[in-house]
Amino acid sequence: MSETPQREREPIDPEFDHQRTEGVDEAALEELLEPYAIGRDDHENAPAFVIRPDEVQETLRLLRDEAGFDHLSCITPQEYEDRYESIIHLTKYDQRTHEVTLVVPLPKDDPRCETAEPVFRTADWHEREAFDLVGIDYEGHPDPRRILLPESWQGHPLSMGYDQDKPQVVEFAEHANPLQPDQEVPESDTMLINIGPHHPATHGVLHLKTTLDGETVADVDPDVGYLHRCEEQMCQQGTYRYQIIPYSNRWDYTANLPNEWAVARAIEDLADIEVPEYAQVLRTMATEFGRMLGHFLALGTFALDVYGDFTATFQYAFRDREVVQDILEDLTGQRMMFYFFRLGGVAWDLPEPREEFIEKSRDFLDELPAKIDEYHALITGNEIFQIRTVETGILEPDVAKSYGCTGPVARGSGIDYDLRRDDPYGYYPNLEWDVVTEDGCDNFSRVLVRLYEIEESAKIIEQCLDLLAEWPEDERTVQSNVPRTLKPDPDTETYRAVESAKGELGIYVRSDGTNKPARFKIRSPCFHNLSALPEMAEGEYVADLIASLGSLDIVLGSVDR
Repeated sequence: MSETPQREREPIDPEFDHQRTEGVDEAALEELLEPYAIGRDDHENAPAFVIRPDEVQETLRLLRDEAGFDHLSCITPQEYEDRYESIIHLTKYDQRTHEVTLVVPLPKDDPRCETAEPVFRTADWHEREAFDLVGIDYEGHPDPRRILLPESWQGHPLSMGYDQDKPQVVEFAEHANPLQPDQEVPESDTMLINIGPHHPATHGVLHLKTTLDGETVADVDPDVGYLHRCEEQMCQQGTYRYQIIPYSNRWDYTANLPNEWAVARAIEDLADIEVPEYAQVLRTMATEFGRMLGHFLALGTFALDVYGDFTATFQYAFRDREVVQDILEDLTGQRMMFYFFRLGGVAWDLPEPREEFIEKSRDFLDELPAKIDEYHALITGNEIFQIRTVETGILEPDVAKSYGCTGPVARGSGIDYDLRRDDPYGYYPNLEWDVVTEDGCDNFSRVLVRLYEIEESAKIIEQCLDLLAEWPEDERTVQSNVPRTLKPDPDTETYRAVESAKGELGIYVRSDGTNKPARFKIRSPCFHNLSALPEMAEGEYVADLIASLGSLDIVLGSVDR
């Protein structure tokens, strides 16, 4: 066995870095955008500026290069009775609470907008999805294909005039060789291979259209959408109060409690709902157990991908994951689709007897350090594992930022970005824990980040258990008073995000005065992280492609939604 790489980490100050969490200077933004802004809009989370559709790239470059807005977190397309809108949500990797929104109004009869792709690569997939589901064309886009639905699909499912009863015909299409247009060059070593959509190494129904030049990956095109269920439309048809949060468990179903918090945070911001402090502690503890669920699964399946160890590593990971599942089953009553969060708090308090639940959780935490040592011996200290992962799947920080990568994928490239600290919510600001980063930018670094983050989750949970055990009985409020029928003010808009096990999970919501959202947009971290796969895999071998894909820890329920 090779020695496991070690690193030093500085603990976060419980008071946090106020420079990271101060809001953006709105007056300075107004002055900077004065040549481009043609109006203002009201958004709950950020100042919003209306710009012309032919000045998108100039405005984005100005904000990126002059004001430091280097993170295009989301593009939300939507249709009104009289217009379309393409909404661009921008923030900064080093100051998450500095947010700005660009609203691009488009005519009803010809919704065309300048592409943002030359400025932010992540706009590639965003704009393809916007065209696919809503019908907005992005001029200058390098690859204006549908992304979730077949190319022959008729209509746009999230447009107002979409006919859901119209029959659809899906055409059979042959693969085109991106390297050899005529595909008739006998002396070429080019080979087209399909990896997935039904293959254990694709972690779900993902299809990788891969072009090999000899043994080297020359081109890879992730083909997603096989699990697409139009979750955004389903959420738009559900009521705020009870019917949306349960859907979120189906997105990243391997670590789904953060999904519930993302929905709750956005709607609570939209409707100005306060959450009791005690409920915040319960949310924080439960979510960190949920993060562990995702990371244990990621470790076990990744080891299975790169050196085929099912008997030991995979089983070890599931051994520990099952203990966490048992704890969460005691807490929530469910083993997979938890639905523990409610608007304004959580469903209920700790199960009775409380002491038994707290003792069971602490027993798990006490045993965890020895189990982490086992993972280092079995995985990160394994020479075969190191050969397969060290200096493969390189994702440089600037590239990761351009693709909007977040979570362990970004932190494995040395990007110090974590919403729990940088956009504080829940009880995180009151606890001591570390943001884990690694500078290797490779597959190995991403595994290390997840392994160390399990330890950080344990720190957070331990502090929450101490608080819950000592909390005065008459102050254990698990929910605030929320109207049975929730109807936020019409045309209220917000974008809120949380740090899921995979990265930044964001929700945009617009209300229309009814008890259902007029628009509900899901910003999936897996969708963004997967879009960077070609950058990591091209020029490497097929085996490295599999390792790179596994290191992203994607879940297709989150990618496709």
